[in-house]
Amino acid sequence: MPVDDIDRVQERLTRVRSEIGKRIVGQADVVERLLVCILCDGNALLESNPGLGKTTLVRTVAEVTDLSFSRIQNTPDLMPSDITGTEIIRESAQGREFVFEKGPVFANIVLADEINRATPKTQAALLEAMQERQVTAAGETYDLPRPFFILATQNPIDQGGTYPLPEAQTDRFLMKILVDYPSEAEENDIVTRYTGGAPDPTVERVLSREQLQGAQRFVREMPIANDIRQRTVRLVRSTREEEMIEYGASPRASMGLVLAAKARAFLAGRSHVSWEDVADMAPPILRHRVLLDFRAEREGTTPDDVVKRLVTEV
Repeated sequence: MPVDDIDRVQERLTRVRSEIGKRIVGQADVVERLLVCILCDGNALLESNPGLGKTTLVRTVAEVTDLSFSRIQNTPDLMPSDITGTEIIRESAQGREFVFEKGPVFANIVLADEINRATPKTQAALLEAMQERQVTAAGETYDLPRPFFILATQNPIDQGGTYPLPEAQTDRFLMKILVDYPSEAEENDIVTRYTGGAPDPTVERVLSREQLQGAQRFVREMPIANDIRQRTVRLVRSTREEEMIEYGASPRASMGLVLAAKARAFLAGRSHVSWEDVADMAPPILRHRVLLDFRAEREGTTPDDVVKRLVTEV
């Protein structure tokens, strides 16, 4: 990608943040992590209590980036075919024929709302889509539109009638993003903005699909210094040796952390990666890929606590 094109895309990414800010008050870190995930062509798991604007955020990202959007409301009775699609009989001039009716997974951005409410069988239907970017149905394979992202949400406090995600599936999420409550000033702004009788803010499409794909290519091509890359690998490997961690992160985490650091640098308008980029991306990349032992959990230690300490030690 020519330098002038890179500058133009970086400028448009800044405008993307501004457009998102018309609807989403605060949550700057969440917005940054979500955009980093999209630049990495990765899936994200957003975890928070209800009512914090996760659905609005994902829908807004789709609107400002000119990507198709669909939403899947996961429930225990949802079937895999409700997500991937199914064959139906259709009348034609030649008679009856079987036609594959595509499901809601055939979109650029798929919001899988409350993913842990779906049964393991239905969750597994998303696994091929997340990893292979394709769907297999009735012996046929169908490519999903590009770019393609699964952005899933889950509620950490309401565990009644839920099915915890298996480790094989959580590892397919590039990031686990925690959405916290807004500050008092931000909450006052939210209440004022959405209870004053004015229509909901509209947003503009400022980044085309082609520009986004070009940005994704540049992120992968961005150079990273050998010492930073090697230090990043040591950080991930240290999770396998840390005594408070029962199961450490895999090489997929090493690749994801390097790529996320590149994307963060690109989003900031830089063409080089710093250790600060790696340190900032380490918690969302690693928190769902490590399993603490019972002593750490008994002491109230969180995966983020351990990861942040390891960042300073490697």
